[in-house]
Amino acid sequence: MRAFVFPGQGAQTIGMGRALAEAYPDARAAFDEVDEALGESLSSLIWEGDAETLTRTRNAQPALMVTSIAAMRALKAEGVTLAAADFVAGHSLGEYSALCAAGALSLADTARLLRIRGDAMQAAVPVGEGAMAALLGLDLAAAEAVAAEAAEGDVCEAANDNDPAQVVVSGHRAAVERAVGIAKEKGAKRALMLPVSAPFHSALMQPAAEAMEAALADVAMAAPQVPLIANVTAAPVTDPAEIRRLLVAQVTGRVRWRESVETMAGRGVGAFWEIGAGKALSGMIRRIAKEAETRAVGTPEDVAAAAESLG
Repeated sequence: MRAFVFPGQGAQTIGMGRALAEAYPDARAAFDEVDEALGESLSSLIWEGDAETLTRTRNAQPALMVTSIAAMRALKAEGVTLAAADFVAGHSLGEYSALCAAGALSLADTARLLRIRGDAMQAAVPVGEGAMAALLGLDLAAAEAVAAEAAEGDVCEAANDNDPAQVVVSGHRAAVERAVGIAKEKGAKRALMLPVSAPFHSALMQPAAEAMEAALADVAMAAPQVPLIANVTAAPVTDPAEIRRLLVAQVTGRVRWRESVETMAGRGVGAFWEIGAGKALSGMIRRIAKEAETRAVGTPEDVAAAAESLG
């Protein structure tokens, strides 16, 4: 069995997807559709802009999504369709990429939703008041204990359970900074502040969750062609009403990536294809499901190799 998985924020790079767009007209069309949906040339920023601007949440989220969809369209041009996958899943914003790839959301609607999501997440907390930090070498239980000790009345929560030894905490900056110090005292191999502009997947994102609830209510959604393994439940879902509810919960809820991979592996998935930019998810997956095969699909060469393996 096979799963298609879609990367989240942090995987963005200037130039991503350009070779796909040059090699496959349908991939190029994906970038054009998103440019039209947003009323601006996001593709120019992705391919020729500066990294700081691309990294802004409002830009990185739709940019990573369209790069993933361009890769999916390139695969389709080579005869590899979603029928090759038994499940889809995505890390945070990648969940939207997964839903678009699975036919639950249109590309234009997905781009507009992610622009709303990015703006709402950035606006939820004044710049400088929130932060996130990666705790390496601690499991979820240990990281939760660190966060609880660091909170001291502030918000500090385990936001991303990425793999058995990587948990990201999120919340008020002072509390997250305390968590970094406590984690090192508790034996973390490394604990470092992340270069993000907001405390994603924490209770501080409640205003953004409310914005997404309103935005999702106005968007047409179909059942995905294959089940989505949802971030906040680590369980399969196909019902559009439930997917909407989970996408709202995801804004403030934990990304249960480790458990999501365990769910897929437990249901027989032995191959995970990371569709889009980078290979960060592949690294996490190898630390969770050590016997699994991982494959990154982000360049024309990757697409050709993927098509040959399924030929």
